[in-house]
Amino acid sequence: MSSTRTALAPALVHEHITDAIKAPDLLRLSDNVVLARFETLKVYAALGAVRTLLERGIVRPGQTLLDSSSGIYALALAMACHRYGLGCHIVASTTVDATMRAQLEVLGAAVDQMPPSQDLRLDQERRVHRVRQLLTERPGMHWMRQYHDAVHYTGYREFADLVDRALPDAPLTVVGAVGTGSSTGGLVRPLRGRGRTVRLLGIQPFGSVTFGSEDFSDPEAIIAGIGSAIPFDNVRHDLYDTLHWIDFRHAMAGAVGLLREHAVFAGLSTGAAHLVAGWEAARHPDHMHLVIGADTGHRYTERVFARHHEALDPRTLKPHQITTLAGLAPPWSVLEWKRRRFDVRRAAVPTQAVASPPAPAATHTPTSHSPTSSSAQEPPQAPAPLAAPAEEDLAS
Repeated sequence: MSSTRTALAPALVHEHITDAIKAPDLLRLSDNVVLARFETLKVYAALGAVRTLLERGIVRPGQTLLDSSSGIYALALAMACHRYGLGCHIVASTTVDATMRAQLEVLGAAVDQMPPSQDLRLDQERRVHRVRQLLTERPGMHWMRQYHDAVHYTGYREFADLVDRALPDAPLTVVGAVGTGSSTGGLVRPLRGRGRTVRLLGIQPFGSVTFGSEDFSDPEAIIAGIGSAIPFDNVRHDLYDTLHWIDFRHAMAGAVGLLREHAVFAGLSTGAAHLVAGWEAARHPDHMHLVIGADTGHRYTERVFARHHEALDPRTLKPHQITTLAGLAPPWSVLEWKRRRFDVRRAAVPTQAVASPPAPAATHTPTSHSPTSSSAQEPPQAPAPLAAPAEEDLAS
């Protein structure tokens, strides 16, 4: 009597926690919506950046890495530094909670946290000021500049490989928070470079300068990490096909709805992306929609999930469809961006869609920082032109 036994792949034993958590779990939410659920999205960015900087000799073994963060990049950078034996210093946003701060400190990171504030611009300006103070006091630090250094694109090639294998056939729509631009841009560039049809839908809060909503405010809360009060050079505006602006209440509806419908506990940026993907998927049934779920919902427990009884019903919500930024209005607006450029520093009206120009080569120097460089992080007074991420950092 013969028997057959299903061959099982050997279990993989990881050498470091970053290898275990960097890749997302893929979960089907509907016929044409899949969630990429991360524990901490920016592990890809931090690992790729630190590894590349070490390989290029820009960062030396034992050196201390410094950056500003609203949360998940801070944890990712601290874990990357732990892996590679580097020091870590985080200038933390007011949105970094006690749980995350404790993790950072136990991992050996020094943490300077900004005082409580509901003003995103004030919070970011305070962080920039503190970063510059630290660089003056301790010139041996290396400033990671997650908002501007295109080296943060490199790690997302692995994510693109995973998506290409898991969702190989249908036209793809990626739905994710814009943030620093590296995660959505770092995923879509390699996929499009392989000849795939990929739409990119970016999500912004009201009050962010990145796509022109700075004249609005959302008084209820700061949605950490999806917008900015200052220009980010790593945002490639001409990668985005469609933009959605979402207020706190709608992001909350999406986050609570995701937990209620699919038992997925995720943060506000994921909630916003889930809400947007549901509306878009109904309009584009021929596209597979990939929702980027950046982190878990733990830091939003009190401000969002404990108030679940207040959450709006996502099924009743729909955006205000606009044709120009002049029509932008809360609580939810959508605009076909059509891969146009946008000069944030000049607050220009978007130009007509044009092909992306060749990006200049990256210019890294062995010095730890350069306060007078045109790539300095975010001095409000610096009128330097937007720098496209370098092709050597984007190539797949």
